[in-house]
Amino acid sequence: MDIQLKRGLIEICVLAAMLRGPTYGYQLIRDVSPYMEISESTLYPILKRLEAAGCVTVKSAEHNGRLRKYYEITEPGRARITEFLTEWQSIMKVYYYIEREAAHV
Repeated sequence: MDIQLKRGLIEICVLAAMLRGPTYGYQLIRDVSPYMEISESTLYPILKRLEAAGCVTVKSAEHNGRLRKYYEITEPGRARITEFLTEWQSIMKVYYYIEREAAHV
């Protein structure tokens, strides 16, 4: 899979996982892993980019004596998911065209 496409899809998956409510890094990895391969070294730069873009907010809270960062999706993050879903419909039209043409070869 193209690296840029994969990066964009992982970002949308991470945002979608936050739709359930505030969450933390390890939980995000567990939520996204069944659908896309993701590691800590991939996740945390994505979270920083999403935070810089205003798509998520971050706050720290104590958990078992340690500080844990919790990430929460914002309205711009929700809008990004909506935009992705709209664009994806167009991409799927192209996919179905290519698939149909390839079947004739």
